[in-house]
Amino acid sequence: MKNKVTSPWAWIPTLYFAQGLPYVAVMTISVIMYKNLGISNTDIALYTSWLYLPWVIKPFWSPFVDLLKTKRWWVTTMQLFVGAGLAGIAFTIPMSDFFQTTLAIFWLVAFSSATHDIAADGFYMLSLNVKDQALYVGIRSTFYRIATIAGQGLLVVLAGELEKRTSSIAMAWSITFYILAGAFIAFYLYHSFILPRPDSDHPAVGEVNASNIFKEFFATFASFFRKKQAFVAILFMLFYRFPEAQLVKMINPFLLDPLEKGGLGLTTAEVGFVYGTIGIIGLTLGGIIGGFCAARGGLQKWLWPMAWSISLTCITFVYLGYFQPQDFFVINLCVFIEQFGYGFGFTAYMLYLIYYSEGEHKTAHYAICTAFMALGMMLPGMAAGWLQEQIGYENFFIWVMICCAATITVCAFIKIDPNYGKKVENSTN
Repeated sequence: MKNKVTSPWAWIPTLYFAQGLPYVAVMTISVIMYKNLGISNTDIALYTSWLYLPWVIKPFWSPFVDLLKTKRWWVTTMQLFVGAGLAGIAFTIPMSDFFQTTLAIFWLVAFSSATHDIAADGFYMLSLNVKDQALYVGIRSTFYRIATIAGQGLLVVLAGELEKRTSSIAMAWSITFYILAGAFIAFYLYHSFILPRPDSDHPAVGEVNASNIFKEFFATFASFFRKKQAFVAILFMLFYRFPEAQLVKMINPFLLDPLEKGGLGLTTAEVGFVYGTIGIIGLTLGGIIGGFCAARGGLQKWLWPMAWSISLTCITFVYLGYFQPQDFFVINLCVFIEQFGYGFGFTAYMLYLIYYSEGEHKTAHYAICTAFMALGMMLPGMAAGWLQEQIGYENFFIWVMICCAATITVCAFIKIDPNYGKKVENSTN
């Protein structure tokens, strides 16, 4: 059984599809659902931003995934937990106190999803040799993106259609989450059977203990802050996406709110198409082109074009907020441009995280970088809804453009090896 040969094609696409869906459910679908169920923008932005927390603190418990059980066990168990959590959300949506209850369950789903990320990435490395890891890295990224489109696009469109056909919006979203929960039970059953059992996948108990884990972790953590330009690097991680962290929390509420409230008055299904399909395509294309550009000229050469790209394309929402166009093509085009610019500009951010992580403890340092990345999205997003309700969508989008100064400022202080990124970086995901 342990030596059974299983084609990577049998499990890599489904594993990374399963990795992407709960993140989308927690970060994006929850926002649309709460908006349609009458929750204020202030509460939506504040409380859903807290759901980033499991990804922020993920490095603190990731060593214990190595210490206890196998990666395979963690993968399948977390998929079962995610499925149970999504079913719990579906069950509690029709209740009177649904907001508090579903938020609590969303947090448990987020925790399970973050743990699943740790285990899945570790299992990927244990199950494949170095050559195959490089060969299938594009496949795992592609199916993660497909999961994003399926979640933000197809599932939201489905919820929108159910809203039209059922007696209540709550029932429509409850059915949507039951479907999502069913998908995760299917993932659990499939992966319990199909995932390979590599000999290297075993708990580290006996080789290391909790005391050693803590000692090594704190030593690694301290070395992160002793690196050159550590303070500047952390500021870059926190503020490069400062405008986008606020904007992303208000995009869906803006698209859904009626014209008299400053929004565009789209239906749920239309939002699923605009932001969850066209927007994701723009984001993906921007990321692909950004990768090609960085590989040709290096990170230092493309840092400024990418920083301006992630900043200036936010102006499309200034236009949408001011003119409130009703032409569906124009709305799609604006969202595509903004998301393309974000995808292109985000390439520099990810490359810098990899660049800063280079050296001893590379994997652990990258995990700490991603924690700061999540924190940089969490904190600004928390206040975005309150601010929007105080000043309106039009002024809020102008404020987002002003915040682009933070992106440009932090870029001015970081120092990068001129040759970094000019050749293909085997360390990129």
